[in-house]
Amino acid sequence: MKIIRQKPINDIFQSPKKQKIEKTNSEEKTKIIIDYRERNSFVPSELKKLNQEIEFKELKVGDYLINSTAVERKTVQDFISSMINKRLFKQLEEIKQFPQNLLIIEGETNKFELAGINSNAIKGFLLTINLRYKVPTIFTKDAEETALYLKILANKKEKTFSFQVSKKNLTKNEQLQFILEAFPKIGPKKSRALLEEFKTIKNLIDQPEEKLKPFLGKRALEFKEICERKFIKD
Repeated sequence: MKIIRQKPINDIFQSPKKQKIEKTNSEEKTKIIIDYRERNSFVPSELKKLNQEIEFKELKVGDYLINSTAVERKTVQDFISSMINKRLFKQLEEIKQFPQNLLIIEGETNKFELAGINSNAIKGFLLTINLRYKVPTIFTKDAEETALYLKILANKKEKTFSFQVSKKNLTKNEQLQFILEAFPKIGPKKSRALLEEFKTIKNLIDQPEEKLKPFLGKRALEFKEICERKFIKD
């Protein structure tokens, strides 16, 4: 049964500004969880200026967590550094554990040229991020603009993150591939090749490391370790 709540009659004498404030305060605000290492950046202070509720925690993945979205923030200089040592690839793999993910590159893009990095190398790296890792990337000029993007993201109505993530309308074969592609460095080609050879996931898991090496190389040992790893309650 629908319940209709009638406003007190004296509400009509409140100023529009006061009514707006009361409405804003009554709405549930999304809290942005920030990795404690981001204290050194100006983004948290800019979020506070925007009246955004924040909380610092030690995040194992990403720099910002907003509902079901993990955000990795890089200054241009940090992006260049992580591009050279390839540290970013690991971070991209990590944030893909979340249903939604985002990479923010903050700062003036002319610093790419000042760093002496070939522009084609940067373009190729950005294409890899978007095509291979499928992580959306946006550029912001400074901490203020970064904070604004995060604020807008926090205001979007999202469901709370759950590990019960699945793709809809998958065929039976695609369901098997989807399970295998959750393993590190196993993409569509490798998952299909493994299933064509061993037919079932159970049969695949039961194989000795040597039988898996032609398909997974050095990662065969890691695959076996994950399959045999025990779940440890936090």
